[in-house]
Amino acid sequence: KVDKEDNATITKIDSNDVTSVDGAMAGDGGDSTSIDNSSVIVEDTREQLMAELESKLKSIYFSFDKYDVGSTASETVVNNAMHIKEVASNIKIEGNCDESGTSEYNMALGLKRANAVKKALVAEGVDASRVTMVSYGESNPACVEKTQECWSKNRRVNFKLLP
Repeated sequence: KVDKEDNATITKIDSNDVTSVDGAMAGDGGDSTSIDNSSVIVEDTREQLMAELESKLKSIYFSFDKYDVGSTASETVVNNAMHIKEVASNIKIEGNCDESGTSEYNMALGLKRANAVKKALVAEGVDASRVTMVSYGESNPACVEKTQECWSKNRRVNFKLLP
């Protein structure tokens, strides 16, 4: 919700407060084709808030051919879990790999990485029912150069907040 006085105060909105994106509220007799500017502002603010929260979630990186959450990533897991517990949204964990190995192997490895991170988040108090996982294998590279440094950037798990 945006304070209409100064448009600067943002408070968390409950999904029950918004019944339609187009601005027609249930029972108000509003025309479903009309757009209420306050609804547009609320939707823009919600998207900005989601983007801000998502930017706080840092990727987890893995060693070559590994899927265990090592000690170097544990601080990132703790911080991400703290942020995830603060939001009402569900979260999608995206497993990624470098281009080494077959596509099938990388899809399986990406899923193992996502599952390892999910287990670590659950151990930090995140409700497992809020977490979904997907593996992109090697199909979603963060870097496309043919170097070890680039490949290390592709061996990761990313986080996305779901509406």
